[in-house]
Amino acid sequence: MATLVLIPGLVSDAIVWAPLAEAASGFMPVHHADLSDGASITGMARTLLDETDGDIVTVGHSMGGRVALEMARMAPDRVRGLVLANTGHHPKREGEEIKRQQMIDLGNRSIEDLAQQWLPPMLDPARVGDKDLIGRLHAMVLRAGSQVHERHIRALIGRPDASAYIAGLRCPILLVAARQDGWSPIAQHQEIADAAPDAELVIIENAGHFAPVERPVETTAAITEWLARRFGESQ
Repeated sequence: MATLVLIPGLVSDAIVWAPLAEAASGFMPVHHADLSDGASITGMARTLLDETDGDIVTVGHSMGGRVALEMARMAPDRVRGLVLANTGHHPKREGEEIKRQQMIDLGNRSIEDLAQQWLPPMLDPARVGDKDLIGRLHAMVLRAGSQVHERHIRALIGRPDASAYIAGLRCPILLVAARQDGWSPIAQHQEIADAAPDAELVIIENAGHFAPVERPVETTAAITEWLARRFGESQ
């Protein structure tokens, strides 16, 4: 039986995939990825491959989706399936490094200020007043801290160009996009779906970039349905 590897994104931890972990643990082993020490996308992918044995299905959110893609590239014989949520595949864009450095500088001055500035645009605009949601995500960023934030940003700056190898991936892929995600829009996920040999796209309504946290019921249902259908795992 394949192990479900749950990978969070930038300054994120296990709370992102906690509802999916609870739902999936009844029918397959679950491994929570810890990217806090990671300094490169490829290095994170190698660490997770070394931490697990046998067949895996990798589930990545945002930066974690890029790690999942690298795992599939590096170990196509082990990665049986990919779930990519609120993520991307492009290499570094022109001018991106300057903007990323500004965020590093802000985080190093005050991780509190970084959380306050970074989080609201990541969410469905209708949820920015949700104190419970904001509070949980804010606490997550503070748990990560400025050093993890800087390492993750630098890893993203040096990220591999996943668009160069997506067409060669043979495992089934589920793409989870969100209607109100302005950071990783639906069109970006559709590009991955169009390039991959075996991919499906599902759209989560009333959610932004943190769809697994904003709409955990809908996101979990979409993923577990796909797992059941593609791998015969009962929900």
